[in-house]
Amino acid sequence: MKRKEAIFSKRGTCLRKNGSLELQLSINHTRSPDLFVINGKKLMTTDLFSAGIIIQPNDYYMLINNSNETVEVRYSLDISNHEIIYDPYKFEKVEKKNYTPDYLKQIYQVPEDYIDILPKWYSFKFTYKDYNIIFVRPQLGISLQTHNHRNEFWEILEGKPIIINGDIVHYFVENNSKFEIPINTFHSVINPNVDKFVILKEQWSGYFDEEDIKRVFNPNNYT
Repeated sequence: MKRKEAIFSKRGTCLRKNGSLELQLSINHTRSPDLFVINGKKLMTTDLFSAGIIIQPNDYYMLINNSNETVEVRYSLDISNHEIIYDPYKFEKVEKKNYTPDYLKQIYQVPEDYIDILPKWYSFKFTYKDYNIIFVRPQLGISLQTHNHRNEFWEILEGKPIIINGDIVHYFVENNSKFEIPINTFHSVINPNVDKFVILKEQWSGYFDEEDIKRVFNPNNYT
């Protein structure tokens, strides 16, 4: 019976789907914590809630502890039977191996005129002259992040991802959907699929630099 959960510093809970009853969450902490809460279609920060959080029936929810102390969340119901949509630590203890271009090109049609690549164990980026194609591994996501020097423009090509853009969470996004992500806007991609990559096309305006990333939640620990 899961009615409480400790969230250590810089870590988060699973993204879950509530059942048929209203769920109340209360946060136990010694100081005002720096938290992000996915509550249905909203990404909330600490200043948007006080003592408690109400999750409506069948809504999705997740907590991210961006503070330097452990906090405890208490649930009004047993959540052990709630569906887990995304476990950010599912592969935490497995060996990390970066993807290769040849592996992805065996599965997908990848344009050949790329000029650079960025391989990671949880994603892969092909860089072209005016855009990037990004593959996100099944059951994983990229960090919740912002940029100081560029706006980004995303087009979802495949995979029906969960997209965080600002304070809105978009679930199971259809192919050809487009998103504009202004400078200093929180954003992330989560791949809920068991065996399919999420693929998106990324364009930008402003100054593009791989170092221009501020990660506020980084379960993949990429540096």
